[in-house]
Amino acid sequence: MGLLTPDPGLLFWMIIVFGVVFFVLAKYGFPVIIKMVEDRKAYIDNSLKAAREANEQLANVKAEGEKVLAQAHEEQARILAEAAATRDRIIKDAQNRAITEGNRLMAEIKKQIETEKESAIRDIRRQVAVLSVGIAEKIMRNKLADAKEQEELIDRMLDEMIESSKK
Repeated sequence: MGLLTPDPGLLFWMIIVFGVVFFVLAKYGFPVIIKMVEDRKAYIDNSLKAAREANEQLANVKAEGEKVLAQAHEEQARILAEAAATRDRIIKDAQNRAITEGNRLMAEIKKQIETEKESAIRDIRRQVAVLSVGIAEKIMRNKLADAKEQEELIDRMLDEMIESSKK
């Protein structure tokens, strides 16, 4: 007997053992293996579904974040515009108050200058009057040194007063 010729008894028992092993595997092994493969498939499907949902949620969160960021930029622009308007209003109010205060001060200064001017003119007139009286007194003393000149001056002044009272 050689290696090349199969033994019919051995072949028979190999087929029987193979059939029994196949039957046991088909009855108990394959259902467990198939169940494990199906469970694994379901787990992978669930994981893929969860991953898709997570990606969708991430996309929604990203879109919401961009929306919030856009709103924040709009709010920032609005606040800056309000601040600029408030600044311009405050500056304009300050300028108006400064102009009003300047005009008021100018009016007060003009009044003060006018008052001082009138006071100076009165003072000058008073001094001129005092000087005039002093000069007239000196001139009159020299001219009215004798009695005859005094009588002529009194007569002339009486005549002028009479003429001025007639008018």
